[in-house]
Amino acid sequence: MSLRFRLTLLYSSLLGGALLIFGALVYGLVRVALLQQVDDQLTQAAEQVIPLLRVGENGRFDTRSIIGFQPVENLYLQVWGLQRDLQLSLPLGLQTPLDERALWITVPTFTSAQGSLGHLRVLSVPLVSEHGEVGVLQLATRLLLVDITLNTLSTTVAMLAALVVLVSALISWLIIGHALAPLETMTRIATQVTRADDLQRRIPLQGSAEDEVGQLIQAFNQTLERLEKLFSTQRRFLADVSHELRTPLTVIKGNVGLLRRLGGADSEALDSIEQEVDRLTRLVGDLLLLAQAESGRLPLAQQPVALDEVLMDVYQQMKLLAGERITLKLTEIDQLQVLGDRDRLKQVMLNLVSNAVQYTPAGGQVTLALRRASNRAQFVVSDSGPGIPPEDLPHIFERFYRGEKSRRRSQATGFGLGLSIAYWIVRNHGGVIDVASREGVGTTFTVWLPLIEAGNEPKQDKK
Repeated sequence: MSLRFRLTLLYSSLLGGALLIFGALVYGLVRVALLQQVDDQLTQAAEQVIPLLRVGENGRFDTRSIIGFQPVENLYLQVWGLQRDLQLSLPLGLQTPLDERALWITVPTFTSAQGSLGHLRVLSVPLVSEHGEVGVLQLATRLLLVDITLNTLSTTVAMLAALVVLVSALISWLIIGHALAPLETMTRIATQVTRADDLQRRIPLQGSAEDEVGQLIQAFNQTLERLEKLFSTQRRFLADVSHELRTPLTVIKGNVGLLRRLGGADSEALDSIEQEVDRLTRLVGDLLLLAQAESGRLPLAQQPVALDEVLMDVYQQMKLLAGERITLKLTEIDQLQVLGDRDRLKQVMLNLVSNAVQYTPAGGQVTLALRRASNRAQFVVSDSGPGIPPEDLPHIFERFYRGEKSRRRSQATGFGLGLSIAYWIVRNHGGVIDVASREGVGTTFTVWLPLIEAGNEPKQDKK
């Protein structure tokens, strides 16, 4: 649920609640006023009738006493004796009590009753003579007009409230959308920056720079500006180092080959120089690869790749590297296809497997597995090496980072770039790579990649 929708719903709910309370108050006040008007009419009628009533010697009311009484329209009258027997009624023939519950009252009482005559407002008055109680007078009038008025009022108030809420919700939606437009722009630009590494983008400031949104936009733009400077400096450094080292390394490599052919230098020294040159050459290659990846100039092929075939190639190559020193086992392999760059995916596998072989002591074991995990391919590399300390695990994919406490440095040791490159390649194939390790037990790297069968397209965002 979006913030815009939640704010609109909140405002509309508050307004609807306020209108509901206001409508209930208006309905209650109108109802009280109308009933008071009806009660006044019944009271006036009772004041006219009571003086006309006469009780004979037999204790019954004389019907002739109210012959001169002219009731208003829609008025009903009943006089009940001491035993609650009907003695007088207007109109004639009205036999059922106007309100049976009020026949035994001791004080004048207004009640509302529902009967054969419809909805009535009834005034019941006890009749008392100098000898005591003699009966009860009931006067009633129909509340048809009152009910129609109240029903019309409630319907009108409900319709108006609904209309006001709808109109206010629409207006609120537009106003809130306008107010939150800069935030949507920030989200869109932030997403574009993340996916395309385009830190030159800025959020236009359309409103006031002094309000909260304006201050947030300025802070975000300042952050992008600082990040752009930092990344530009870093990329420039990587590119400069790579290009500056390439020429001298080529010259050194050529001279070493010449000296070897002439035989005028110590062979062991030449071997050492050549090994270092190879190490520096790998460093330059990795730096160039990272520089191209971060600048967005490293294209990735989008073709079906049979991971099982790639893994078999890697297994054959690493089998030679492992030799007799350690055991390299392929425990499980499924025929799985992903969409991506075969060479880069092979580079990931080679990096992970070579690291496992390199850091596993003699007599140890490295196991490989490729299996289906739901709609993804799962590639697992496990070794029985010394493991990685817990404090190193969060940084294992950072460039130039090596946990030397757990892994001895040697001539074959890398520069801390291999896992960073592998992380970038997997991420830009829409996959995930993680690591689990226990000191003294071993390390397991796991790579998940979306399968073609699942219809998952790899994300092309660049890190």
